[in-house]
Amino acid sequence: MSGFSSESLRIAAYIAVALLVGMIAREYVRAWAATKLGDPTPRLWGRLSVNPRSWFEPFGSGLLPALILLLWAAASTFLPPPMAYAKPAPVDPNYLRRQPRDSLFVGFAGPVANIVLGAIAGVISRWMGATEIGIFLLVFQFANLTLAIFHLLPIPGLDGARLVALALPPRARETYRNLDQYLPLFVLLALFFLAGPVQAIVYSLVNALCAMFSGTNCVP
Repeated sequence: MSGFSSESLRIAAYIAVALLVGMIAREYVRAWAATKLGDPTPRLWGRLSVNPRSWFEPFGSGLLPALILLLWAAASTFLPPPMAYAKPAPVDPNYLRRQPRDSLFVGFAGPVANIVLGAIAGVISRWMGATEIGIFLLVFQFANLTLAIFHLLPIPGLDGARLVALALPPRARETYRNLDQYLPLFVLLALFFLAGPVQAIVYSLVNALCAMFSGTNCVP
């Protein structure tokens, strides 16, 4: 580790704010999309809410992002993508009226919410320059785009895996979905044991989106 500094602590704090806002947005939009498409389950389970307690998961929403933020605050030479995940979304595909279209909409709802937040922050940052607000907006853009891209990876339990499962035969789809229970293990493998290829994929896509929205790279 390189050591804590006022700059690294500030960046970590900005990432924490971005992750909190991004998680609230993605979980609410996902629940809203499912509800609008005919599934009452998110509303009945209390997930149609902006209260983080409705989706907070001790490891995915607490311990994991805390560890990532600690590495960023310490200006570590290893900086994993800012990441968090919520309790499994209570979506019942049997209620969705048009398949697989509706499942695709629900699966993309969370990542799209994060991309929209990142895009808004990136566009506004063009007029802020190197001010503190400009730096915050770039970090906010970075964290939300990272959250979106990471959740689209085909890791069992994340949005990407649910989308991939739609293209699989029924038996393979069921087996793939049963792996959701091992999500913490898969995320740890992706972030820490397969860090090289995962970071290369995530950060290259994030930088491409950053260049589109803010006109600059946003991966610190």
